[in-house]
Amino acid sequence: MSITSFIIYCFIITFSPGPTHIVTLSTVHNYGIKKAINFCYGSSIAFGIIMILSVVLNSVLATVLPKFIIIMQIIGAIYILYLAYKIYTMDSSSNSKKDFASFKTGFVMQFINPKVVLFCVTVIPSFVMPYHSSFDELFLFAFIVFIIGTMSYFAWVLFGSILKVFLQRYQKITNTFMSLFLVYCAIMISGITNF
Repeated sequence: MSITSFIIYCFIITFSPGPTHIVTLSTVHNYGIKKAINFCYGSSIAFGIIMILSVVLNSVLATVLPKFIIIMQIIGAIYILYLAYKIYTMDSSSNSKKDFASFKTGFVMQFINPKVVLFCVTVIPSFVMPYHSSFDELFLFAFIVFIIGTMSYFAWVLFGSILKVFLQRYQKITNTFMSLFLVYCAIMISGITNF
């Protein structure tokens, strides 16, 4: 097993923009760092749970998952379109902070985020299981992936805080672009482009 390839793959996949990162960036921009950190805590814990479930249930998931991919794609695309709408209509000057990017939202979003689920389901069997089979080793690698994924969420909080003044100055344009990125993610996740 090439540890270097495994680590590089994990960094590229987890740090590349996805629905969770875009919502994190938007949350920093519209509601501040504290709310974004709560969202990231929820996202990180759910990411860890998905990694553990992937290790424990990998053989079952490998046979069952193809039947549920289409359902996950549809649910995930609809939810991401909802997030795009919420970001597009967001007004940080109002007091309507509600429950948009809370711990709970970050937690739930991970379970229907196909990028996260598919990554978690494939990274261990693809890189680790051909070379390691004990639960101790598998959980060690799952923990490494969890740490890298968590770092990616908080890196996007940092990125958002550095650009916050710029993002607030161009709030409507920023929200429009982030919404369009989420619409693009929803289209790619839905599988429509495969037809």
